[in-house]
Amino acid sequence: MQTLSSPPPHPAEDRHHRSDVRLAAGCALGFCALAFLVDWDARTLTLPRALLWLTLSAGVLAVLLPARVTAGPGWLTVRGPCHRRTVRTDALVAVRQYAGVSAHLVLRDAYGGLLELDPRVLTGSPLLWHELDTGVRRSLERGTLREGADVLERLGHEIDDTIADAVLKLSGMS
Repeated sequence: MQTLSSPPPHPAEDRHHRSDVRLAAGCALGFCALAFLVDWDARTLTLPRALLWLTLSAGVLAVLLPARVTAGPGWLTVRGPCHRRTVRTDALVAVRQYAGVSAHLVLRDAYGGLLELDPRVLTGSPLLWHELDTGVRRSLERGTLREGADVLERLGHEIDDTIADAVLKLSGMS
């Protein structure tokens, strides 16, 4: 007798990733077009210079390209252009938040996994936050999370406030 099983759930993803990729590509293409236009207008556009502008445009794209963040039951992954890092959210050991020009969270799990991500990704994607929060609760239950529970609690309040503000604005009450 064959049993039917449900397919694995789709991982939660950053809702704004596609638009951020489009913005990065648009900036790189705009830079390339302006560089070609200025060089062509000055009548100095040659093959080596065109290759230089194309290379610099690829560099601009690589710098601006956002990391892709996905999460599922018990895990969180950040994929950049050159690396892929995963942590077990149900076995977190430490969470740190660094402020400044580029604020970021650093998550470390009991298996040696380490990743960095922008907390705004979690603020903009409630499903990602839900997966991380569920994993953090399991880490707390198991006693593995020794450092940073207060950071995540504070971030959770910020995310809840942001969502509440959005709901109030959409309902016309604010």
